[in-house]
Amino acid sequence: MSTVPAADQVLSILRYLARQAGPVPAAAISRDIGLPRSTTYHLLDTLARQDFVVHLPEERRYGLGVSAFELASGYSRQAPFERLARLPLAQLVDRTGYNAHLAVLHGREVLYVIEERAPGRAPLVSDVGVRLPAQLTASGRAVLARLSRAQVRALFPDPSAFVTRNETGPGSLSALHELLVEVRRRGHATEEGEVTRGFSSLAAAVLDHRAHPIAGVAVTFPTADVGTEERHRLAGQVTWTARELTRRVGGVVDPDATAGGPPEAGRRQAGDRRP
Repeated sequence: MSTVPAADQVLSILRYLARQAGPVPAAAISRDIGLPRSTTYHLLDTLARQDFVVHLPEERRYGLGVSAFELASGYSRQAPFERLARLPLAQLVDRTGYNAHLAVLHGREVLYVIEERAPGRAPLVSDVGVRLPAQLTASGRAVLARLSRAQVRALFPDPSAFVTRNETGPGSLSALHELLVEVRRRGHATEEGEVTRGFSSLAAAVLDHRAHPIAGVAVTFPTADVGTEERHRLAGQVTWTARELTRRVGGVVDPDATAGGPPEAGRRQAGDRRP
């Protein structure tokens, strides 16, 4: 499919401005995006007339305008990410027989935005709108493991930032870093009764176009019901679902990820107990 150069350049400018902490000079936009200076000024002038950017003449800088805000507001109203995620999560539930959910990082907490409940399974604490400490949940750990050490340190600057439930979970930055190293090595995150006694979770991160984690996909199950072999299968289902959702939102899919459809499901029925 062919691209329209001018449209591509305009979108590059908007994305660049959206990543900045504040308004920036046109020269910086031209340099960092790799556009001729004359082209940059022409495009900025067009965007300013449509209120997508605002020019601050005293500062000689450009920032995002009200039309860009309206686009962001429209995105929030339409909730396309949640809409894109709902079918993959429902399919994950269908393939595993366990409750699944999607959570996003909000400060040091995760906010649950979707819960898909399996038939016959009881509701969990991870209902829509619930917030939990990110370092205790599988979803939060999957997301945190994709952040840099500096970003994790900024979220957990001192021992007071660590909240526990059931007197378990990492209580220091070094313990959290050690846990996240294991998550990265394994390719998925786990949680063993640290949120609700008797329940465990497996989770993987959804990535955006910059390979930045935007959400965690997880399944939760009674700990006593699931042995090692079944956990391995569930981990494959969760990681495949996270990769599929990453693909759906135009994110960076792990090049080593397995191509094709989801791993063989062998769906479990609600109440089916295995060693």
